Amino acid sequence: MEVRGPSGDTVRHAKGPQESGSTPVTKSQTEAKVKARMEELREEIRRHDQLYYNDGVSEISDADYDALFRELKSLEEANPELVTVDSPTQRVGAPLPEGGSFDKVKHVVPMLSIESLRTDEEARDFSAKVVRFLGLESDDELEWHVEPKFDGVSAALIYRKGELVQGVTRGDGVTGEDITANLRTVRDVPLKLHMKPAPETLEVRGEVLIARDRFDRFNEWRAERGQPILANARNATAGALRRSDPAEVQKYPLEFHPYSIVRCDGYELPNSHAEQMQLLAAWGFAAPALDETVQGIGGCLEYQQRMEEKRDTIPFEMDGVVAKLDDMALRTRLGTNSRTTKWQYAHKFKPVEATTVLRAIEVQVGVNGRLTPRAHVDPVQVLGVTVRHATLHNEDYVLGLGIAPGDRVFVKRAGDVIPQITGLAMEAEPSVPADWSDAIPESLKDADGGIREGAIVQYREPFAMPEHCPSCGETVVREGKYVRCPNVHGCRPQLIGRTVHMVGRSGFEIDSLGEKMIVQLYDAGFMESPADLFRLLERPDEELVALDRWGAKTVANLKKELDEKRRISLDRFLAALSIPEVGTSTARLLAKSFRTLDELREATPEQLLAIDKIGDEVAGRIRAWFEDERSASLIQSLLDSGVEIVEEESAVILGNAFEGAIVVFTGTLEKMSRFEAKKAVEAQGGRVGSSVSKATTHLVVGGKPGSKAKKAEELGVQVLLEPEFLKRLSGDDG
Repeated sequence: MEVRGPSGDTVRHAKGPQESGSTPVTKSQTEAKVKARMEELREEIRRHDQLYYNDGVSEISDADYDALFRELKSLEEANPELVTVDSPTQRVGAPLPEGGSFDKVKHVVPMLSIESLRTDEEARDFSAKVVRFLGLESDDELEWHVEPKFDGVSAALIYRKGELVQGVTRGDGVTGEDITANLRTVRDVPLKLHMKPAPETLEVRGEVLIARDRFDRFNEWRAERGQPILANARNATAGALRRSDPAEVQKYPLEFHPYSIVRCDGYELPNSHAEQMQLLAAWGFAAPALDETVQGIGGCLEYQQRMEEKRDTIPFEMDGVVAKLDDMALRTRLGTNSRTTKWQYAHKFKPVEATTVLRAIEVQVGVNGRLTPRAHVDPVQVLGVTVRHATLHNEDYVLGLGIAPGDRVFVKRAGDVIPQITGLAMEAEPSVPADWSDAIPESLKDADGGIREGAIVQYREPFAMPEHCPSCGETVVREGKYVRCPNVHGCRPQLIGRTVHMVGRSGFEIDSLGEKMIVQLYDAGFMESPADLFRLLERPDEELVALDRWGAKTVANLKKELDEKRRISLDRFLAALSIPEVGTSTARLLAKSFRTLDELREATPEQLLAIDKIGDEVAGRIRAWFEDERSASLIQSLLDSGVEIVEEESAVILGNAFEGAIVVFTGTLEKMSRFEAKKAVEAQGGRVGSSVSKATTHLVVGGKPGSKAKKAEELGVQVLLEPEFLKRLSGDDG
């Protein structure tokens, strides 16, 4: 088994030549000697992993290390009873089942945002508020812990009695996804805490990153194998952590850098954040290399300036610094608000700009019909990312910049993320370059080689918003500073966008159907509007399987989910329809005020205005939408294809038997759909998982159960037949 990472650095190297040719211990040797040798190998591998990731030191060759790893694996295969949970060989687990998804996990402590500041004055104001709240005389009395704000992916690691049991993404800050198997592959994440005694429960949060040099080597490795080059380290990190096979994740040179302890039961932590970080280092995490403890806001600003000056020499991408009070007791006094903590802030660096040539301006049609200009530029590096396109916001913005193809323009990454044109660097020369036409982006040409509608590509051609939609040809309408295509029911980008919205989380929640798949369905003629969504159930499997990268299992999963999700509450149905001004919250208000869809369709403007938070404009748009014959046709088509609007209560059986439980379903339920059962469990405070694991508390078994039942039996998970499940839901569990 090849364990060394493809870039040469996802695992590190052990002692020396003496082991490189070592012979595996034979079975004739005593168990004690075998056990001792295995532990010696584990400790050696851990030591060199830590040397490399924490200290940047490599002592021996890759070949020597690989020999050690193979020896350990060979011994463990011959002596499985001696395998330990924290062995380096145990980092890679089984992949997710085909079509599976990560379980949702609610954070015990929400992962709140950090207040983002841009100027020294804003930082001083932040400190002044802290000083006033704490009743201090000067900010010099405060000690701040300052550290780089790395541009990575946040994650939480949870340990029980010193053993890693769960790894969770940030998600929306309240709920994340369980990616334990993937985080176990990160070489500097300790599978078991090094120092004893260990806390009963420990939650450590940090940033998953890829260093610049390792990212470059990883891309070289991919290029040698004909694999696509990755654009930047952060996106590569995020993509790796979302992969379904941990063996593939292990190939990425990921690192974990802790930045806080948010839970610790059964162990008394020091009151200093800096000391807590040192404690994490003793437990086996990466020690902070660039962190400092400074006095007062002056120390914070001086640190921020130093870090900004040398940002290009730091091994990782960073977009600012984070300053947090070092005293944990003071943090508790300050507390939090609904969105952010009050005891820390992020001081962002000045955005880095580059200059490049503007090749074209393309007017695109958005989901809501709004026409938005986008710039095509010559490729340019901005903060380690190659930029080829940049936002131009709206018509007024482009006219205000006064730019045209051929001009040299300033490009920056807004918030260091979204590329945008910020200004004119130099006007184009009067004469047209000889190769200008040859450099027109191919994506802006039609099938005959001509220029597509809405594309401005001629040298020094003035910008003007088109009078007709570039997609469907409809005459556009102006709404203030925006221009919109009114052809809601016939403009392809809008139809696709409304379909994406319909299957999204605020609508029918069809997880197995993504935007790329929806585009394929429209291209193949299998869909002409969102009204055709559930008619896919009537389409022969062989037609869908013929689509690129669609398999029989993909089609089966999609049809199964479409069938399960046809029963929907009124508020979610309304939210799915893309009614102007009706999002999730307004849909709930309408569903509470009108008992049925027919009552809402017949509602007068006066009845709509009587609802709190609905004004004249919103009421008018809702009324106009329902009066449109095409809206009525959409609703009728959905109902004709089997969509059933149900009262929320009919999908939920009251009780609290599943509070805190993690429930997995297998087989076919007779009394309710899988979707209804999921909602019922969630309504009682439980969570529904997709696969059986040690964390699963209940497996509900319907007809024709699969392999999950056998795994539940092996793990000792409580199994409930459908009648037992229904009794528990109703509170009658005997």
